[in-house]
Amino acid sequence: MASIDVLQDVDAAVSRLAAGHLCAIPTETVYGLAANAGDSAAVARVFEAKGRPHNHPLIVHVAGVSCVGDWITQLPEWAVVLINAAWPGPLTVVGPRTQLATDAITGGQDTVAVRVPAHPLTLELLNKLREHNILGLVAPSANAFGHVSPTTAAHVAAELGDYLGAHGDAILDGGPCEVGLESTIVLATGEQPVILRPGAITQSDVERITGVQVTSVTDSAPRVSGALASHYAPAARVALVSAEELEAHAQTGHQVSAGLIALSSVPTPTGLTRLCSADTARQFAAQLYSAMHKADQLNLEVIYVVTPTGSGIERAIADRLARAATEVDG
Repeated sequence: MASIDVLQDVDAAVSRLAAGHLCAIPTETVYGLAANAGDSAAVARVFEAKGRPHNHPLIVHVAGVSCVGDWITQLPEWAVVLINAAWPGPLTVVGPRTQLATDAITGGQDTVAVRVPAHPLTLELLNKLREHNILGLVAPSANAFGHVSPTTAAHVAAELGDYLGAHGDAILDGGPCEVGLESTIVLATGEQPVILRPGAITQSDVERITGVQVTSVTDSAPRVSGALASHYAPAARVALVSAEELEAHAQTGHQVSAGLIALSSVPTPTGLTRLCSADTARQFAAQLYSAMHKADQLNLEVIYVVTPTGSGIERAIADRLARAATEVDG
């Protein structure tokens, strides 16, 4: 078993990435498995490390709004307003790609996804990498494809540490992720925004910032990260229940080791292990993936989840939980 280098120093991470290695990096959403977006061999190793399908597009992380033109040829005015207001932050925009955005990054599509993460270490990293003529990092979640995203360096080490350690790769430890859910993805190729993946930047946020109404997804919408029916799944079975149903489910399944993810206002039935102690939906989002990782560490068989209701970040929570609870045929 190879040991993985966990770095505290941005310059050390710059050196690894500039040399063609991978480095897991902290963002405000989840930890990403980063590689130089201009290094085709490094990008290929991201897919290898994760077991990720090669037609599944990657998000390019850049240092600031001024860098978006390296990757996207043009954006509508509403999207320019949006990125200037929301970046750095948990927002990804999808636009027509430049020549820098290769098929390996875009999954062979004519569009590319770009964002500016809101984490001080990673922003420093991205700015220093530009001094090495590295104009962006691909950084999908630093976990095996389809599994629960990591929100701490320890989650990354537990999931991918053996692979990364064996290849001289590293983890940049930036502490727990503040948001805890992947970024909102907005399609920015038309006159109106289309939300392809919900996140902490909500529909009402997009409409308030841009003054333009969000429209529905069309048949021509590109593939984006995290859009498969089954995704974000722990080893334990995820069972979505209402607060009213919870007690009955817990009683009928009393011989099964089970945990509970719910707002703190929902009582914990006897026999269930409490995995989340959030008072608000945003706290719930920040704790969700850590709670799932904890359930797997405890070898629980079932996770009962009472999903918060609402029209803000609650939509992103419901999206992730619906995918986590979907069982794959086969």
